[in-house]
Amino acid sequence: MANAIIMPRQGQSVESCIFTEWYKQVGDEIKTGDILFAYETDKASFEQEAEEDGVLLTTFCEAGDEIPVLQNIGVIGQAGDDISGFGQEAAQEDTAIEKAESVEEEVVDSQVELVLKDRVSNDKVRISPRAKKLAEAELVPYKKIEGSGPEGRIIIRDIEAYLASVPKTTPLAKAIIQEEGLQAPEDGSGLDGIVKSTDLSSNPVYSDDFEIKKLPNIRKLIAKAMHASLQNSAQLTHHLGADARRLLELRKQVKATEGAPNITINDMVCFAVIKALKQFPDANAHFLGDSVKYFNKVHLGLAVDTDRGLMVPAIKNAEDLSITGLSNQFKVVAESCRQGNIDPELLSSEAASFTVSNLGNYGVEMFTPVINLPQVAILGVNTIVPRPADLGGGVYGFVPYMGLSLTYDHQALDGGLATRFLKQIAIEIENLSIDT
Repeated sequence: MANAIIMPRQGQSVESCIFTEWYKQVGDEIKTGDILFAYETDKASFEQEAEEDGVLLTTFCEAGDEIPVLQNIGVIGQAGDDISGFGQEAAQEDTAIEKAESVEEEVVDSQVELVLKDRVSNDKVRISPRAKKLAEAELVPYKKIEGSGPEGRIIIRDIEAYLASVPKTTPLAKAIIQEEGLQAPEDGSGLDGIVKSTDLSSNPVYSDDFEIKKLPNIRKLIAKAMHASLQNSAQLTHHLGADARRLLELRKQVKATEGAPNITINDMVCFAVIKALKQFPDANAHFLGDSVKYFNKVHLGLAVDTDRGLMVPAIKNAEDLSITGLSNQFKVVAESCRQGNIDPELLSSEAASFTVSNLGNYGVEMFTPVINLPQVAILGVNTIVPRPADLGGGVYGFVPYMGLSLTYDHQALDGGLATRFLKQIAIEIENLSIDT
């Protein structure tokens, strides 16, 4: 008996996965436990084992496809099994709908032509009004298209089929293609392979001293998430400096203490952030459009740079941890991210109530972090630089300052509250005490 092969679900928050590879070909014998296929979420890679013996009868996806979880992607069974009920009924239904729409369109268009008495002579292109309108809007060379309607008439289905067969292009690229009679390249340099004017061979600005590469699947998903964040929130960033002398002194003490845990500057900053969040619960929240979810505990997200891209795992109930416990948890989840075996549930933007992104080790002095929606804010931590300061008694000198950059959603937080919260983080950093 044939059975469907289902795209697995990795955690409650993962709605779709990127299919990357079939390890078996249609017709191959499969044993339980064989590696059947591979797939990715936006943060991790997985391999799926076969759950039964049989033959791979058919597949419904290929590398690079984004597949909703729990969707049928193939069929396993025995040679000769009927697979007509797997993935075929939907296609048949779509075909039936398309035929019905085509018939309806032809009737409507015919009625329009009769009313308008707009008969097209044999020496002109026969095209329905709707099809012509779409063709002109999309700069489709419809005179070269063979129609599938009555007597070779071009209908809207023919225009749509043509558009599906050519690369997506920007309006400027379309105009250049139309005016100069160019052939669009199969892949462009824009997002998702869209063809831009600079991709056209006739463009005098470009030469052949470049190489176009496809975005990795994980980069596409990250790009989509970042774009959605900026599109769906009103983001502002405030920058402020914190006196880092206390942090540097604590770090020096920890390093000088034999057997003490390796507590880093970043661990201390995050410990201070947790203290500030407890005093500003409005920043420890998710903005839901017409409501706000306030968390009783701090679930701290920490940005981790990996070979596969940026990952942001969450430390649940971070406020219940000592500085040592927090430091240990950071090391564990960071290593899991780099190894690719992190729990996907911890990578969901809904898993954390607030995020910290530290670029100080790279020497970055100021940046604008992007919020992980639906969180209402994110803190960017910058490098420590010397700044002139009043040391008291008419004495001035250079003091190490750490740059802090708070991006917040103005839909959820007022500017004054966000500023006070950022100032509180600086106060906690400047007066931090730790018990290892």
